[in-house]
Amino acid sequence: MAAPQLIFVDGSFVELAQEMADYVQVGEQVKPLLEKEQREEALQIIVKASIFLNSVPEKEFTSAYNLLIHLVLQSKDPKKYLPVVCGNLLKPITSSPTHGFTLASNALSTVFNLLDKSNPLRYNVLMQIIRFIRQHGQFELLKPRLKNLDLWFEEWETDEEDQRKLYVDVSDAAGEAGDEEESYRFLLKALGTIDRDDQDEVTSEEAQKLSLKAARMAIPSPARFDFQDLRALPSVQALNDSHPIYAQLLDIFTEQDLEDYNDFREEHEGWIEKEKLDHEKLQRKMRLLTFASLAASTPNREIPYQNIAHALQIPSEEVEMWTIDVIRAKLVEGRLSQKQKVFLVHRTTYRVFGEKQWRELGTRVDQFKNVLDRLITVVRKSQADVDAQKEREQQEIDRKLASAGISIGTGGEGRRRLQLTQKQRNDDDD
Repeated sequence: MAAPQLIFVDGSFVELAQEMADYVQVGEQVKPLLEKEQREEALQIIVKASIFLNSVPEKEFTSAYNLLIHLVLQSKDPKKYLPVVCGNLLKPITSSPTHGFTLASNALSTVFNLLDKSNPLRYNVLMQIIRFIRQHGQFELLKPRLKNLDLWFEEWETDEEDQRKLYVDVSDAAGEAGDEEESYRFLLKALGTIDRDDQDEVTSEEAQKLSLKAARMAIPSPARFDFQDLRALPSVQALNDSHPIYAQLLDIFTEQDLEDYNDFREEHEGWIEKEKLDHEKLQRKMRLLTFASLAASTPNREIPYQNIAHALQIPSEEVEMWTIDVIRAKLVEGRLSQKQKVFLVHRTTYRVFGEKQWRELGTRVDQFKNVLDRLITVVRKSQADVDAQKEREQQEIDRKLASAGISIGTGGEGRRRLQLTQKQRNDDDD
C-alpha cells in the first residue's frame, strides 16, 4: 500500500464539519444540528453523503477525504462511520479512472495509519484494504505488510475466529494473483486457528471446507512434497470421516509409494478425473516421492538402476532422466555411476519420520558403528606393527653398536657415554 498521508487541518469540529457538509451538498441539513451541538447526528448525515467525494476533481480528492477522515476520527464511535468511508473507497473514483486506484489506496492507508496502533478498528480497515487489493488484483502491494500480521493480532487482541477470517481473505487474494505458495501458507495459518481440542469446531463445515481446499492445493502442487504439516492438523485428519477418499489420497502422497497410488486409482476408477485432478501430474509427482522413499530406505546408499526402474515402473533407459528430476526437486542428492549402473545417494529427504524411520536410522547408526570399530581395529593393529618395527630396528642398531664396542644408554647419560667412547677411540688412533 502507499505511504501514510499526513492530515493538516485547522479549525474547530463545527467549522470543519460545516465546510465538509457544504462540500458534499448537505450543508442545510447539517447546520441546525451543529448549532445544537448534535455532532454525531451531523456527522452521520455527512458520512452518508460522502460518496459524493468519488466524483470530485482529482486535485481535490485527497484533501477532501483527509478532512472527512479527520472528522470521523473525532467521533466518539468511529466504528459507526468507517465502514461507509472505506466502502466508498472500494467503489470507482469516477472523476479519475486513470489514477483512481492510487487515490483510493492512499486514502485507505491514511485511515489505517491514523488509527492508534493498538486500536482494534485497524483490523476492520485492513479487511477493507484486502478487499480493495483483491478487486484490483494488486496482491504484491499487500505482501510487505503481511509480515506484521501476528504482531498486529497481538496488539489488537484479535480472537481466533477473526484471525481465521483475515487469513482466508489473504489466501484468496494470493490465489487470485497466482501466488500459490502464499495462498497455501495463509490457508495453513487459517487452519491453525481452529481449536484442536474442540471437536465440534474441528469437524465444523467451515473447518472441513478449508481442510479439503488445502488438500486439493497440496496434492497436485508440483513444488510441494512435504505433507506432514498439513496431515498433522486435526481438521485435516477429520477428512477421514467427511471426505475419506481425499484423506486416503493424501495419506498416499504423505508416506506411500507409486504402487499404492496405482492401486488407489484402480479402486476408485474415474474418481481422479471426476475431481478434475491431472493424473499425469499426480503420477509424475508420485514417482519422485517414491524415488525419495527408495533412497531413504537403502542401507548401503547404492541403488542399482534396476531397483529404481522397478520402483518407478519405468524402462531402464529412463532411470537417468528421473534421477536428474528428483535431484532438481531437491528430494535427493547424489551422483550416477554409469559404469556400475548404480545411483550413489549422498543425502535424501525423509517424507515422514516415524517408528519405521527411527528403526532405519538405528540400523544405519549400528552399521556406522561397526565400520568405525573395524577402522579402529585396523588403526590399532597398524600402530602396533609400527611400534614393533621400531623396536626391531632399535634392537638391530643396539646389536651393531655393541659388536663395535659401543654402549648406548638412554637420555643424556647415554649420549655422554657415546661421546667418551668416541673420544677414547680417537685417542687410541693418535
